[in-house]
Amino acid sequence: MGPIFCSGIFAPRPGCIYTSSVDGYGIRMDIHALPCSRQEQQVRKPTAVPVPLNPTTIGEHIRKKRIESRLLQADVAKILNVSEDCVTYWENNRSNPQIQYFPHIIRFLGYCPLEFDETTFGGQLKAYRWRNGFSNEKLGALLGVHGSTILAWEKGKSIPQLKHREKLEVLLEGNIYNDFSS
Repeated sequence: MGPIFCSGIFAPRPGCIYTSSVDGYGIRMDIHALPCSRQEQQVRKPTAVPVPLNPTTIGEHIRKKRIESRLLQADVAKILNVSEDCVTYWENNRSNPQIQYFPHIIRFLGYCPLEFDETTFGGQLKAYRWRNGFSNEKLGALLGVHGSTILAWEKGKSIPQLKHREKLEVLLEGNIYNDFSS
């Protein structure tokens, strides 16, 4: 707290230390002077976050690859075309990447960190969607169906009609669907 001035005249305060000086600013408000000294202190570098040995989350996979590649989060953010905060949040498992970023993440990692049951049509469809970064609405728009229809196909609650099956076969590169009942 600084000195109080009333109409240009100094108003004394109790408990203050008053000193005289040439410039008129010689008031210390119970502030004790610190001696000037050069003191050097060695501080340890913060311990590095350990590399996940068996990553289980997307963020852990990204962190492991980033550290092994000796990249900064800013470098990974540029590669994935996202903000540095996104990479930080993903690595700290505070959020998960949106589906549209998975093609970039898969390319960066060199593998797909997600596991799908591709023995079923629904699993193949879901794997295709995630690997290509398609939301159910976006894939539905490509096929001319509603997004909820895509989800129903993935969950095995319904099967696509013949005209949609043909489009899906082209998309899924001719995979054989043994789940379809005629």
